[in-house]
Amino acid sequence: MTINRICVCGAGTMGSGIAQVAATAGFSTLLYELNENVLTQARDQLQRQLERLESKGKLQAGEAATIFNRIHFTGGLSECTADVFIEAIIEKPEPKAALFNTLIKQNSETAIFATNTSSLSVSAIAEATLAPSRVAGMHFFNPAPLMKLVEIVEGTQTAPEVAATLTDLTRRMGKTPVRCKDRPGFIVNRVARPYYTEALRLVEEGHADPATLDQLLEGLGFRLGPFRLMDLIGHDVNYAVSSSVYEQLGRPERLRPSYIQEALVKKGELGQKTGKGFYHYQSEK
Repeated sequence: MTINRICVCGAGTMGSGIAQVAATAGFSTLLYELNENVLTQARDQLQRQLERLESKGKLQAGEAATIFNRIHFTGGLSECTADVFIEAIIEKPEPKAALFNTLIKQNSETAIFATNTSSLSVSAIAEATLAPSRVAGMHFFNPAPLMKLVEIVEGTQTAPEVAATLTDLTRRMGKTPVRCKDRPGFIVNRVARPYYTEALRLVEEGHADPATLDQLLEGLGFRLGPFRLMDLIGHDVNYAVSSSVYEQLGRPERLRPSYIQEALVKKGELGQKTGKGFYHYQSEK
C-alpha cells in the first residue's frame, strides 16, 4: 500500500507529537482538532518546537519551515481524507469508534484506521466500526518525537496486511515497531504497572517519600524514577491506564490503583502540564 497522506485526529500533546513525527518523516500530514483554541495552540507549539530544534542544530537550516509546511491544520472533519488515520482523542471507546465510522464513510476502502489508545481494547473499538479489519492499534509513547518505541496492536479482526503496513510505516517514521496482540495494557503498560503501583504503595504505607524513591531508583540506573515519570506522563493519563488494566485483569490486589494518585487527579494536579504533581514545575509561559 502506498502512503502519501497521514491524518492525525486530536491536537493535544500526543496528537501534535505524532503529527510532528509524520511530517518530519516526509509525509503530507493533516492535523484535525474540533476545538479551535487547542488547534491554534498546537500550531504555535509545533512551529516553536521545530524552530527550537533547528536553532540547536538538530535540524538543518530551513528544515523547520519545510516540516511545518507539510502539516495542514483543520477543524473540519469533512476535510479529513488520507491513506492512514491515527486518532489521539479522548480515551473512551465510543468517541473513537464514532470518529472512525465517520472517516470510513468518506474515505477509500483501503484507508487504515489506527488508535493510539494506551489501554483500551483495540478489538472492542474495531468491532464498533464499519470496517473492523482495517482498525489496529498504533501506540506511541510520550513525548512522541523522542520516544522510539511504537506498539502495533492487532485486534481480533485486524487484517494481517493492515498490521504489516503500520509496522512498515512506523519504521519509515524512524521509530521501532513492536507487534503485539490486543491484551490489557498491551506490553509496555502491562509491564510498567508494578513500577508505579509498588512505588505508590510504599508511600501509602509510609515507608518512603516520592523524592527518596526517585533518587534511589535513578541511582540504580533508571532514567526517571516512578514519580517523576508519572508527572511527565500526566496523572490523568497514568491513573486511567492503571484503572483500565486493573479492571480488565479482574481487579488483582497487586495492581490496585493508588488513592494518592486518584487524589492528585481530582485536584487537577496532573504533573508537568499543570505545573504541579508530586513536584512543582515552572510554567513555560
